[in-house]
Amino acid sequence: MAEPGADGGYRNQWGNLSTPYSTPGISADFNTGNNLALGLNVMNQQAGGAGYNYLNAYASMAYTGVKFGPSGNHRISMGLSMGIINRRFDPAKFQTGDQWNPVTGYNPSAGGSTDVLAKTSGTALDAGVGIMYFDATPGKKANIFAGFSAFHLTQPSDPFISGGKDEKMPIRYTAHGGVKLFVSEDLSITPNLLYMRQGVSEEKMAGAYAQLRVNEASDFLIGANYRLKDAVSPYVGMYYKSFVLGLSYDVNTSDLGKAAGHANSFEISLSFTGRKSGHADAIPFVCPRL
Repeated sequence: MAEPGADGGYRNQWGNLSTPYSTPGISADFNTGNNLALGLNVMNQQAGGAGYNYLNAYASMAYTGVKFGPSGNHRISMGLSMGIINRRFDPAKFQTGDQWNPVTGYNPSAGGSTDVLAKTSGTALDAGVGIMYFDATPGKKANIFAGFSAFHLTQPSDPFISGGKDEKMPIRYTAHGGVKLFVSEDLSITPNLLYMRQGVSEEKMAGAYAQLRVNEASDFLIGANYRLKDAVSPYVGMYYKSFVLGLSYDVNTSDLGKAAGHANSFEISLSFTGRKSGHADAIPFVCPRL
């Protein structure tokens, strides 16, 4: 019997700018009952006043049948995703330095970009792989988890550079891990780490959240993450039956944030997870999304 799941989210970034960045997304997945899970993920990013749009859509498949240990509670899942990346922008919305007059201000009829653009849109195939281990043993004081993934394995070329065959998108590597610590039957704390690297860029994040059982139908979550040299992200959430509602807010701490008037980011998400009727773990272990 399948256990369907669905997730929707919206992120608003750099809200103090005249045209803030926005990112809506939706995903869905389900178990086939044969140690295989299938999924679909679509996310669209709109960035700034130049009409830049970044859309990616992926189908995914994961194998969840690797189980070991005395009761098979040590588990490894492996996944593959394939899809498309579409990037486009509107040159008519560009505002360049030679269109600004120190006295009269912006004049759209003056100057303008003279750059030669190979194209204003492009679509490329993309693929990613990942593997994850987690300890799902019920009744333990500590359950660990760790994972590794690599995206953009096809290294699609940059469509906006003339003759851009040599300008390829670097592979993005991600490693994460943590441990879920049970303080009591009703309270757990999950510290976690995340590291991402793409080309010469990298991101390091550390955080933790607490999950408190309110009653048999609902849990309350509260926590925060810190992205090194970038931002602090407090968040709260609520489990209710098969639904999870989450809210987070990025407080930028970098020099870039100061230059942009302390522009921050807000994110909201809603998730649904189906359950097999008549079956529930004594102490469920839910690997957190980082």
